Amino acid sequence: MIDFPVRIATRGSPLALAQAHEVRDRLAAAHNLGQEAFEIVVIRTTGDRITDRPLSEAGGKGLFTKEIEEALADDRADLAVHSAKDVPTWLPDGMTLSAVLPREDPRDAFISHVASDLAGLPRGSVVGTASLRRQALVRRARPDLEVVTFRGNVQTRLEKLRRGEVQATLLAAAGLNRLGMPEVATSVFDPAGFLPALGQGIIAIETRAGGAMAAFVAAIDHADSAAALQCERAFLTVLDGSCRTPIAGHATVEGDRISFSGLVISPDGRTEFATSRSGAVGEAGALGQDAAEEIIAEAGEAFLAELRSH
Repeated sequence: MIDFPVRIATRGSPLALAQAHEVRDRLAAAHNLGQEAFEIVVIRTTGDRITDRPLSEAGGKGLFTKEIEEALADDRADLAVHSAKDVPTWLPDGMTLSAVLPREDPRDAFISHVASDLAGLPRGSVVGTASLRRQALVRRARPDLEVVTFRGNVQTRLEKLRRGEVQATLLAAAGLNRLGMPEVATSVFDPAGFLPALGQGIIAIETRAGGAMAAFVAAIDHADSAAALQCERAFLTVLDGSCRTPIAGHATVEGDRISFSGLVISPDGRTEFATSRSGAVGEAGALGQDAAEEIIAEAGEAFLAELRSH
């Protein structure tokens, strides 16, 4: 039994709202409902409140989901909409990811007013990004650049770039596309050389486990994207990944086959361990787990513990 309106919990940034509206519209179409059958519940998270320091110093993953999940647990919301890359590997008891939407462009976008791509930036240029993964990959490619922490939503970071605080920044191409501003990207990175965040480009829908709402949401689940996310999250879970650990990975599904590439890299970009797997879609989780176990065997627990301590 579904009680209306269905309350959709989300962060309040323009991108988060765009994602919540997409979920609402897909659910409305799947169940032949009008928009009035849904209510958007905006929740300010810890990650939104912390603007003066890197999120990795404030506790890592979960800062953009904790308060939203509390609203689910307290029955102040019926479902939650997240960027999958923000969702911790371990969900609170009684919660589940009931559906994911078709994956948008998973690539990272390069944005600059002085160069067409990362290779074209003058020596000593300043690149701003809050992601430790992006910072490490930039340092690997261009150790001559200065990389600084760059917080804020998409619009805030673009304004800082316009003011000249940095010469370039990196954003998810999916976010720019969902905001209707793909033209902002100066260029996009090839995932083969610049692996995205695990889950990047995927919208995940969280509900209380079991019951009518989980089934209601499952009507819009995209199987291929769900399999890719299962593989990527299995990789992250085994590595005990957090915002303090630069981990990257990307899974693609073609027919009944899935391929995965994963990477752990030191924050300075100088040391990395990479792996890849392919197999049947039904083995998605096992493939991600096996890939992570290979990296642990090669890198050693001491190296990974060092990364987690940063």
